[in-house]
Amino acid sequence: MRIIKLDAIDSTNQYLRQLSLEHKLQDNTVVVVKNQTKGKGQMGSVWLSEPGKNLMFSVFKQLQLPVKDNFYISMVVSLAVVKALQTVGIPELAIKWPNDILSCNKKVCGILIENGLKGQNIKSSIIGIGLNVNQEGFEDLPKASSLKNITQQTYVIDELLNVILNQLELYFSKLKTNQFASLKQDYERLLFKKDVMVEFKNEEGNVFYGIIKSVSASGKLQVLPKGETDIKAFDLKQLVLNY
Repeated sequence: MRIIKLDAIDSTNQYLRQLSLEHKLQDNTVVVVKNQTKGKGQMGSVWLSEPGKNLMFSVFKQLQLPVKDNFYISMVVSLAVVKALQTVGIPELAIKWPNDILSCNKKVCGILIENGLKGQNIKSSIIGIGLNVNQEGFEDLPKASSLKNITQQTYVIDELLNVILNQLELYFSKLKTNQFASLKQDYERLLFKKDVMVEFKNEEGNVFYGIIKSVSASGKLQVLPKGETDIKAFDLKQLVLNY
């Protein structure tokens, strides 16, 4: 495993992507940075972080996975982060679809996955992880928190990196050996608000209520709308969970 440590760059995903265009990268190449100035989240959202307070890194993974099974990468990464946080005593962990990691109903980690395709297969993946560690202030972000805010402990960022990288290696080995059913089961067991009535907003801005039942292999959220008998599938752009 090659780990590249930097003081400040725009985005670890962007840096690693450019590096992959210039060089043949070995599997598990990691870029970690103290200050990420233009970190990205899902659907172009901005990831804000105080320099030196949080863990921001990206991992290059070589893969051989059908495009139709792409969401298993998200499952694997989410499960690896949750398991890593469990080992350091972070309480009440859950995965908010598709791959936000929550503790005590607050977002502590965001994940951004960008896949490289060849035909109908995913050949590589760049996995960006932003974990709120020792930052204490989250102005205008009422649903965000950090490990320190939740446990009142200060963490060594490099130690957390090693714990997460070890879990990523373990969970990607499960993907490599086609343990799809158990991965999906473990992911759904941790799915935030599963099997309870919750409020959603659709892409037209209309509010409705429904019960999260499962997630498809392609990553669509399976929801049973209130008062209906048929489950409906939604992708990321079609649905927002209000909580």
